[in-house]
Amino acid sequence: MQERYRTVAHEGVHETEINRSRFICALAPAATEEEAQAFVARVRREHPTATHNCFAYVIGADASVQKASDDGEPGGTAGVPMLQMLTRRDVRYAVAVVTRYYGGVKLGAGGLIRAYGGVVGEALDALGTITRQRFRLATVTVDHQRAGKLENDLRATGRSVRNVNYAENVVIEIGLPDAEVDTFRGWLADATAGAARLELGGEAYGDA
Repeated sequence: MQERYRTVAHEGVHETEINRSRFICALAPAATEEEAQAFVARVRREHPTATHNCFAYVIGADASVQKASDDGEPGGTAGVPMLQMLTRRDVRYAVAVVTRYYGGVKLGAGGLIRAYGGVVGEALDALGTITRQRFRLATVTVDHQRAGKLENDLRATGRSVRNVNYAENVVIEIGLPDAEVDTFRGWLADATAGAARLELGGEAYGDA
């Protein structure tokens, strides 16, 4: 599995003008292909008179789903360079739609490729990206007496505390990079005098 990837920090729009043509790049995070397609449809509704609404999206931490559309531009001059910009930047779970309002000056194939890929790159720079790191989900079970200090220690050492559940014992859900599991096991034993129990679960991605 991919150890880490980037995704779009938040939905947003970046616009540029090239030889009198307006290029408007709308970017958004998308957890599923359905979300990406819904975003594309929404942008198209917002720009019904545009000359083209080209799109590209990448879903999956390992980029398992990739789609692109030239929407009437010459084949390979719009959607593909947009997709290549996303994948070259290691951007995943994201969708880009570039709306073009033609300004009367033809750009040629090379100019279109530079324009469509370039405006996506500019939008990524303008809106910002966040890095997501693969984590092993784990639970730490400890008695109430030690729970408060342990939770504080976990947060103080930069651990990803995802949830705390108070019942007969206290169960703290955390995220751990795989490479740190053994080190953490030793730290936990020292921090609680061996009183805490660690159980490993599945995998997920969280903010790095």
